[in-house]
Amino acid sequence: MKFTDILIKKNIINPEDLSNFESVSAEKGASLEKLLMAHGVPGSEITRAKAEASGVPFWSIAEKKPPFDVLKQIPEEAAKHYKFVPLGMEDGVLQVGMVNPENIEAREALQFIVSKLNIPFKIFLISEEDLNLVLNEYKGLSGEVTKVLGELESALMETEAEESAGEIIKGETRFVEEAPVTKMVAVILRHAVAGAASDIHIEPLARRLKVRFRVDGILYTSLMLPLSVHDAIVSRIKILTNMKLDEKRKPQDGRFATRIEGREIDFRVSTFPTFFGEKVVMRILDQEKGVKSLEKIGFSKNNLSIIREGLKRPYGLILLTGPTGSGKTTTLYAMLEELDREKNNVISLEDPVEYNIEGINQSQVRPEIGYDFASGLRSILRQDPDMIMVGEIRDKETAALAIQAALTGHLVFSTLHTNSAVGVIPRLVDMGVDPFLIAPTMVLAIGQRLVRTLCPDSRKGIPVEGPVRERIERELADFPPEIKKAIKIPDQIYQGIPSPSCPQGAKGRAGVFEILAKTPQLESIILSNPVEPEIFKEARRQRMLTMREDALLKVFAGTVGLEELNKL
Repeated sequence: MKFTDILIKKNIINPEDLSNFESVSAEKGASLEKLLMAHGVPGSEITRAKAEASGVPFWSIAEKKPPFDVLKQIPEEAAKHYKFVPLGMEDGVLQVGMVNPENIEAREALQFIVSKLNIPFKIFLISEEDLNLVLNEYKGLSGEVTKVLGELESALMETEAEESAGEIIKGETRFVEEAPVTKMVAVILRHAVAGAASDIHIEPLARRLKVRFRVDGILYTSLMLPLSVHDAIVSRIKILTNMKLDEKRKPQDGRFATRIEGREIDFRVSTFPTFFGEKVVMRILDQEKGVKSLEKIGFSKNNLSIIREGLKRPYGLILLTGPTGSGKTTTLYAMLEELDREKNNVISLEDPVEYNIEGINQSQVRPEIGYDFASGLRSILRQDPDMIMVGEIRDKETAALAIQAALTGHLVFSTLHTNSAVGVIPRLVDMGVDPFLIAPTMVLAIGQRLVRTLCPDSRKGIPVEGPVRERIERELADFPPEIKKAIKIPDQIYQGIPSPSCPQGAKGRAGVFEILAKTPQLESIILSNPVEPEIFKEARRQRMLTMREDALLKVFAGTVGLEELNKL
């Protein structure tokens, strides 16, 4: 059956009119589809009829718009030339819209492109109008930057002409402020925020400038730019942060804020000299996301109750540990939110102040002027505090002052770099803190990492059998016996699959934790033999679960994929 027969069957056109259109099409060599549309037949109905006639499923962009992230699966140039575009992901299958599915050359090109992705694909028939709508979506980050690059090249040529004519140019400032590079930096920042990135990396290579966004803990290459724009981009960022433009030999730190899409966004900036030039990393701090509650961070009910008991203590030391970017500051802020800030004087010393919390006196350290954690902590103790947060314990002096503050009736929060909660006490001893000072002050030691969470509508079940069950049983083997008895292995667990809402198969992150609490037995160990094996025995006596074990319970709950355990 021809598509025109279907149009007649649906009473969209009558046979007489169709006969006239076919005659005109044959005589003038005009497209029959365009003639029909010119006389009022909707293009979507023509495409729908062609889909029904050919057996290729129909797709309407009006009904289902493709997510922006899926566009990177097919290059824009190929999409324009062969008239096919990515539409979405479902059950790990790439959905592709084609205007002419019968075009053998286009099908071969699609096969070649998708074979590199190592994923299956399914073809849908789309109209020319819908093709153009999707092609317009490509005018995102790369499209805007390409346009700005053209403007920048013109500006560079004008600058070179001025220099050759002998005009005086005072440094790089004037060029950077006036050149289109300002737009380019703005475009990069805007798309990073829109893509929920936590960091932007601008890295000079031998021949190109690479821009990467970190999303949910993973870096993705977003742009490759000409190396010639590197100096201008770095200079523009330095101007925003009041860094020294002429200092390229050593690292610099800075910060700036701007409004993007009506939201106040802070950027914490660091430069670092490399072999090919200065690398820039920008941490994105979205003030509107605010501070998460303890419930939303990912604590289990048992861990939540342990933390809230610790927060009721009138004095002592609560330490969080984990690598950079593991969410320690987010957890500290969530704890501070739990405090009675009306009846207590809560003061924080941070580097930097990431989010403003009402009722807390937050201060940012400035080591370059001698205002570091140690000197700041001395000043805080003269401010009549009840609770104190110190962003990080980095040295013996700060550790000793934090312990002293905890001994003299203050509840002190801070972070420390170790691999686990049981490593906190040996680390303090290594820093020169006497065990007899640690024993009475330590309230909680909390270790944490971040794992990616599954999208509820972008996951599939995996039966817990064969190798999967064997692995889970190995993971459960070392659980504390009392907890292991209460755990029932589910019939299935879940893994992430690409979908229109979650192209990566996962979205967002949650914390996994281990918590060591103060007990008389722990105090005795600290005073007699504060080594990790002995402390771990006490932790197990407390029924502490390790971060890996906490993650396994989240796998059973269906919020995390089993592969996340490999990161712990």
